[in-house]
Parts: sequence; C-alpha cells; structure tokens
Amino acid sequence: MGAGKAQRMIFNSQSAITDPTREPAWAEWYEEHLRIMATVPGVFSAQRFLTTHVGHPRSLAMYGVANADVFKGEYYLSVRGMGEWLPLIDRRWYRRNLFDGLAVAPIVNNDQVLLVADRSAPNAALNMTWLAVAGIDRSTSYRGIAVVSRHNVPTVPDDVAVYAPASRRHVNEKEKIQ
Repeated sequence: MGAGKAQRMIFNSQSAITDPTREPAWAEWYEEHLRIMATVPGVFSAQRFLTTHVGHPRSLAMYGVANADVFKGEYYLSVRGMGEWLPLIDRRWYRRNLFDGLAVAPIVNNDQVLLVADRSAPNAALNMTWLAVAGIDRSTSYRGIAVVSRHNVPTVPDDVAVYAPASRRHVNEKEKIQ
C-alpha cells in the first residue's frame, strides 16, 4: 500500500466551520491532524491552505497518496476525519475528492499561493494542471491547480479560488515519494 504501487493520486479535503471564533483552535487541531495523517502508510505529504474568496470552502487540505487503497487501511480509518470538530463543520463546504493527474502533491511555499478551479472539463485558457476526479465525493469532474508567487497572482475569474498555505508541508519520512 506504500510507494510500491504504480498509481499515485492527490486527495483534497475541503471544509469550513460554522463558528469563525473557533478558527484559531481549529487551526491548532488541524496542524496536529496533518502531522498524524503524514504517518499513514501510503500518504506521502499533507498540507493545509486557507482562502478568503467568497463562494469557496475556507479550508483545503491536500495530500499526496499512493492510491485509493490508502483509505481502506486500518490505521487510516483510525485517524481520519474531523474528530471533535465534526459538529462545527459547515456541510455546504465539506467536500472530499480523490484525483488522478499528478504523482506528487505540489510544493507550495509561504511566498506562494495555490490557485484552484473546478470545471466539468479542463479549460486550456487557464494555465493550470488539470486533475480528473477519481473517487470519494466526486463534487467536480476536473480540478485545475497552479502554484504561483504570492506577490504576482494573475487576474483570475471569480470561480477560481486563491489558497494560501496555512500549515507547513508534512512529509511521511517512511515513504520514498516526497
């Protein structure tokens, strides 16, 4: 289930909470959750991003994973989910999607942002890497992503979200793919 399988995928978990005054505590919990998730066999990396763009989930967590079998593992099943935060999750923004199209989740440093666009088909006019949905909620057919400098964000349509890193990139030291 680790790096030995050929297929590698990107898993995104998007959410928001209904009580914005709890954001600092949620951020603290999420940082620890990402650290733990990066110890799951078959999870290569974990990083969280936040946006202030209206009409998009506030939080996006991006994971590099070996394949869909990661989500069946006993250890994954014991550590996954929102834990104590589940009652505060805003269901309008709770989306979990597994994507094909990249072997490794992109590195997004603090001086960069992640552009995210959901589409029914890839849009060549947007200079993005297009990922095809492969499982879980399937809330979009394709997700375009691009990493750009925080200081040089291009003008994008309103339906393209700009996410800034909200955590460090956690890496599973036991896996070969970073």
